[in-house]
Amino acid sequence: MTESLSREQLNTVMDEADLLKSKEEVEAALDTLAADITARLADKMPVVYSIMNGGLVVAGQLLTRLKFPLEQGYMHATRYRGETSAQADLQWQAPPSVPMDGRTVLIVDDIFDEGYTLEAVVEACKAQGAAEVLTAVLVDKQHDRKAPGMKVDFIGLEVEDRYVFGFGMDYRGYWRNAPGIYAVKGL
Repeated sequence: MTESLSREQLNTVMDEADLLKSKEEVEAALDTLAADITARLADKMPVVYSIMNGGLVVAGQLLTRLKFPLEQGYMHATRYRGETSAQADLQWQAPPSVPMDGRTVLIVDDIFDEGYTLEAVVEACKAQGAAEVLTAVLVDKQHDRKAPGMKVDFIGLEVEDRYVFGFGMDYRGYWRNAPGIYAVKGL
């Protein structure tokens, strides 16, 4: 279980954090993501799922930029559960909310770190009969610990291998609402 953090501790994390991507850079990346996704899916009428919680912020900003009919749903799968490092097993807190049998599915998430959670979600969608499953993330963390063979179809930004938060990504459950992408000092 995560230890409680005070407001002062959380504010210190933000005050000392390094800004990696400004709000303007994130907005530009979302515009590019939307254009790329629209070019690929405009004739598909897909179901778009955001993976809660981090994907909620990204999807909320992305969906209004998509210029085609779509159906929106959500799912909540996690390996972090409030911690700063992933736990071994995937935990489903909310299964997919919209049927996907025979549909094109776009999964939207905040970050492609190691990719094991995203990989499990893609496989779950295929098992539920999705005709095609595509993935979109705001951030791709650059390192060599990715799930073997896991690739993301649409990527907004790349960041260095640090503990990042903001724009959907959290620091121990907080700061998903930070307007840019930040790295925790020392992590």
